[in-house]
Amino acid sequence: MDEGGIGMGKEAQNSSTGHCLESETKDKQPVKATVLQKDVGLLSGICLIVGTMIGSGIFISPKAVLLFSGAVGPCLLIWAFCGVLATLGALCYAELGTMITKSGGEYSYLTEAFGPIVAYLYSWTTIMVLKPSSFAIISLSFAEYASSSFYPGCTPPVVVTKCLAAAAIIMIVGVNCLSVKLASYVQNIFTLAKLFIILVIIVAGIVMLAKGNTENLSNAFVGTSSSFGAIGLAFYNGLWAYDGWNQLNFITEELKQPSRNLPLAILIGIPLVSVCYVLVNVAYFTVMTATELLLSPAVALTFGDRVLYPVSWIVPLFVVFSTFGSANGSCFTAGRLAYVSGREGHMVKILSYISLRHYTPAPALMFNGLLSLIYIIPADINTLINYFSFAQWAFYGLTALALIVMRFTRKELHRPVKVPIVIPGLIFLVSFYLVLAPIIDKPEMEYLYCSIFIFSGLLLYYPFVYRKVKWVCKLMRPITMYLQLLMEVVPPDKTQ
Repeated sequence: MDEGGIGMGKEAQNSSTGHCLESETKDKQPVKATVLQKDVGLLSGICLIVGTMIGSGIFISPKAVLLFSGAVGPCLLIWAFCGVLATLGALCYAELGTMITKSGGEYSYLTEAFGPIVAYLYSWTTIMVLKPSSFAIISLSFAEYASSSFYPGCTPPVVVTKCLAAAAIIMIVGVNCLSVKLASYVQNIFTLAKLFIILVIIVAGIVMLAKGNTENLSNAFVGTSSSFGAIGLAFYNGLWAYDGWNQLNFITEELKQPSRNLPLAILIGIPLVSVCYVLVNVAYFTVMTATELLLSPAVALTFGDRVLYPVSWIVPLFVVFSTFGSANGSCFTAGRLAYVSGREGHMVKILSYISLRHYTPAPALMFNGLLSLIYIIPADINTLINYFSFAQWAFYGLTALALIVMRFTRKELHRPVKVPIVIPGLIFLVSFYLVLAPIIDKPEMEYLYCSIFIFSGLLLYYPFVYRKVKWVCKLMRPITMYLQLLMEVVPPDKTQ
């Protein structure tokens, strides 16, 4: 948007490069190019997927999935089917990510398939609403579990929860701005922690089954909901727990050997999460009836109190670790989308600048963190989940359609991974259903607001992106230069 800022950025970069050359002479160390470094390997890629997927959803959403499905049997089937859908969707993204090796996820694929307008609407909606609201939701879940131990028998005060969530957001953004490797280490450690508590819950559930606690699993399909929209909402909440299967595509440029590691990470990470989720839900039903699960304010805590006493305190502790790791993964990838969008001119250029000291997209990360802080002020978790799923699945469907379109329009592109065309077709149909079913069953104004917001981006696209009005460039030039000096960031080097 602000082309004038580029010239100033290059001057700052040249000046900074001079200082780097002096440092090289003194320290005998080579100077790295000012680009995002390829610091993410296969293990970190798996941990990013698993760590982002296993966050707050499995500890909050079981109630919503059961409520809308109506019975234990369909609830477990929906959890399993959500895992299949996530795997199939991720396989489509594996083809796209190995074919178009750019960071930014759906943004890069929609640009190639449909042009800049559709990609802009995606980046506008995702950067301004979807990514920061997701970050806010997970941070609020972290705060709820972290504070609940200090308020036994009652709900923690709202101000305490929101202050804790804000502190978590600031800490996570700070870690991600300091170092990609540090953020990856944090992700790996907290992924191991969440896999540990998942394993504890599963083993405890197996022990309860061995003791004969199977009454809640008998007659499992009595009371199954027949509502078209209710089943759609059950899938909404189940898929919220699986969200994160596409996160590795946002950092393709930082992934070592993406043609190999991207599909491998997907094929290892997502089936692992799917098995864990189904077994965790079975474990819940070994000690809780459907009614008790629906009435529980925190399902995982209730399970821990009944099965793991007197060491039940490990459940809230490790759930806190789990949600914190998921929030870290969400922040890590969200910054890359804003970075790529700014680089392509669809957002202000300052978002595409890189920290000269730490080689991280610091402005983009800070911008996402600032929006997340705003979203925690009025946040209601269930409303945000439905809002998030409605818009996000519309773009998932468009991305699956983009894969089909590029099979015919971009035949020359090399495809290290190629899925049967029926898979993206299925994902597109499922996305279409998940978007329309709840609207048809129970129309609500929030769906209209979401649609209006998405298309309102066109009001900004024409004057500021397409036309590039001069007064905006003049206005942004000094602002960009000031922010460059303040944050010590420079435009990325062109490596191609």
